[in-house]
Amino acid sequence: MLLTLWGVASVVFFLFTVLPGDPAQMMLDQNENSEQLAVIKTKYGFDRPILHQYAYYVNDLSPFSIHSLNEQDFTFLAPQKYSAFPLFSWGSYHWVIKQPYLRESYQKNGVSVSEIISNTLPNTVVLALSSILIALLIGIGLGIVSALNKEGWFDRMIQLLSTMGMSVPSFFSAILFSWFFGFVLKEYTHLNMTGSLYELDDFGERFHIQWRNLILPSVVLGIRPIAVVTQLMRNSLLDVLQLDYIRTAYSKGLSKSQVVLRHALKNALNPVLTAVSGWFSSLLAGAVFVEYIFGWNGLGKEIVGALNTLDVPVLMGSVLVIASLFILINIFVDLLYGWLDPKVRVN
Repeated sequence: MLLTLWGVASVVFFLFTVLPGDPAQMMLDQNENSEQLAVIKTKYGFDRPILHQYAYYVNDLSPFSIHSLNEQDFTFLAPQKYSAFPLFSWGSYHWVIKQPYLRESYQKNGVSVSEIISNTLPNTVVLALSSILIALLIGIGLGIVSALNKEGWFDRMIQLLSTMGMSVPSFFSAILFSWFFGFVLKEYTHLNMTGSLYELDDFGERFHIQWRNLILPSVVLGIRPIAVVTQLMRNSLLDVLQLDYIRTAYSKGLSKSQVVLRHALKNALNPVLTAVSGWFSSLLAGAVFVEYIFGWNGLGKEIVGALNTLDVPVLMGSVLVIASLFILINIFVDLLYGWLDPKVRVN
């Protein structure tokens, strides 16, 4: 896990470092002059070699960091930047333990990346969870029905719809759903083309939860996972139904529904869980365009804004958080396998 995160951090840092554009110029905007530009570059270390910038960045991310009182503020290691617990000192250097520091936004003065992510990530998680829940409920149901009606007209229709669902990009579906259900049929659906989870009331005094704004983006994000879960559930269940213990269950006089629900379904869910874990992590990252189209104030929309303004700390921090969640979800699924299938447990 740590090696993977280090690799992601390294790739992201060098990728965004070589991107065209100057973050210092973006920060100054129309007020740019040579003196102010030099001050900004010195403050944030843009005038230093890339390897030096990389070393400071890894030092900020690491929970065990080296702090020198002689270094400039550019290192982001000044005591006012974060709280740290000192471990020991060696010469003029101090080894400390701290939370990973993601630095501050270039465009939002004084606002830390951690604060930005903590404000936007919950909205993205809610959107991803609702999408994956829709995919599970509909996909598993369709997969079971499709497997029990193999080669029938209903099975063929589900296969066709699944193929279409996998082939349509989410951003295109988002535009169609937003226009059709949020504009053309608004009189009947009462859904908005855009809107986030929290909205101001009519008096502009306080925020309230608007659950109906969750419907369209979650359905759009769930279309492709529904197609994948349906196909995997169908194929996995067909394989399980051919095993010996299923025939033994039938020989005991159990009905088809009892055999499927009590014996076959649990073992057939393993590949579905693998897909769901990957898709949930992908939804956290892939919600970028869907959130932007629907105006959903999540991490994806924040990433689009950071790309437009070259807010590199926000970009790198967002990618690292998504990568961390991806790894943690995979570890959780590995543990869940042991519950679903005792054969994979490690003694």
